[in-house]
Amino acid sequence: MIFENLLVKTTNNITTITINRPTKLNALNRATIKELRSAFEQADTDKNTKVILITGSGEKAFVAGADIQEFANFSTEEGSKLAAEGQTLLFDFIANLSTPVIAAVNGFALGGGLELAMAAHFRIASDNAKMGLPEVSLGVIPGYGGTQRLPQLVGKGRAMEMIMTAGMIDAQKALEYGLVNHVTSQEELLSFAETIAQKIMKNSPVAIASAIKAINANFEDSVNGFHTEIKEFGSCFGTADFKEGTSAFLEKRKAAFPGV
Repeated sequence: MIFENLLVKTTNNITTITINRPTKLNALNRATIKELRSAFEQADTDKNTKVILITGSGEKAFVAGADIQEFANFSTEEGSKLAAEGQTLLFDFIANLSTPVIAAVNGFALGGGLELAMAAHFRIASDNAKMGLPEVSLGVIPGYGGTQRLPQLVGKGRAMEMIMTAGMIDAQKALEYGLVNHVTSQEELLSFAETIAQKIMKNSPVAIASAIKAINANFEDSVNGFHTEIKEFGSCFGTADFKEGTSAFLEKRKAAFPGV
């Protein structure tokens, strides 16, 4: 599939999706959101893809925000529709993918850009990264899940402060807050992410998909995460990956997971 706003490549079972709008600091417009949905969908169903990396082109920005020109004149109804469609089409979709998603945050991740990074399963940042949700400075609030995912990651008080001040934090502060897992130099960012991806790929993809589902369940309204864990734990026992994993352990060899 050919994309206008993305670069997509798969190497060594890692699919890297790069948002490629450098003149716009990789800002998210509706066309890019639709392309991202297609790219993630394609990668998730590709048997050769075990981990997905999402990053931005250039050295300045992961995603510097949403394309404000697209919604500056929206009505109340249009604004609600924009948020609802965006969350369903892309952000919630990424968060619930069975394939692990790592955000490699290079440079600015603001507004919709930080929301995109937070939808990934975890984040790695370059040491020049700056992150924030500046929406209230425009008279609006984060609409792609930012008011929900940021408190889950950094705590209610820190999220309240970040959102209400519309300020940015640097990579080290993001690491301190738990917003990112690691900070590296920009030159090492993708290779470091790939190293973690390689570690992930040594394990059962079926079990990883179940773990993602169980972890996410804890943050869903009216869902008992413990019940989901019990269900997913039990379902693992009926998989070829479980048979291979336990056999390999007992036979003192490395597992070769079939992933089915």
